[in-house]
Amino acid sequence: MNSYVVVVDENDNFIRLEEKMKAHKNADLHRVFSLLIFNKKGEILLQKRAKTKYHCPGEWTNACCSHPSLDGDLILEVKERLYEEMGMFAFHIKPIFKFKYKKEFDNGLTEHEIDTVLIGFAENNPNLNPKEVDDFKWISLEDLYEDIQNNPQNYTFWFKEILNHPKFMALLGKSL
Repeated sequence: MNSYVVVVDENDNFIRLEEKMKAHKNADLHRVFSLLIFNKKGEILLQKRAKTKYHCPGEWTNACCSHPSLDGDLILEVKERLYEEMGMFAFHIKPIFKFKYKKEFDNGLTEHEIDTVLIGFAENNPNLNPKEVDDFKWISLEDLYEDIQNNPQNYTFWFKEILNHPKFMALLGKSL
């Protein structure tokens, strides 16, 4: 979506704009968003990241994610990114919590991010952008948690963090 990221301090206060790859090479803390989409059956929509992605290629994750702009409308940017990656629309999108994580990769890049997690709803199947996504599936949370337990290497680290975050568990009415 953007060729730059919003670099922030530990309290999510703006510091500067930085070129995206440079920020990932320098492990700069920056803003991202992650969208979770559910249907009426309570299933969650997953995407399998394209094999060409610079990190986590071919891994299953949430419906979409990206780096927001500094002064943009977050919900509008989330909707635009969802359409860009998945070729679909969702409704009732709203933020549910934020969390911070840091993950270093073998390629010298680091994801050091404050992630705004959002939830939305849809019934339609996506029309995938093959540059972004290789596959999709709707899955029950019960089956998802079981598969992550058995095959954790198949899922992105941030998605597993979201699914086990106390605020997400509280939303589901569960505890760790």
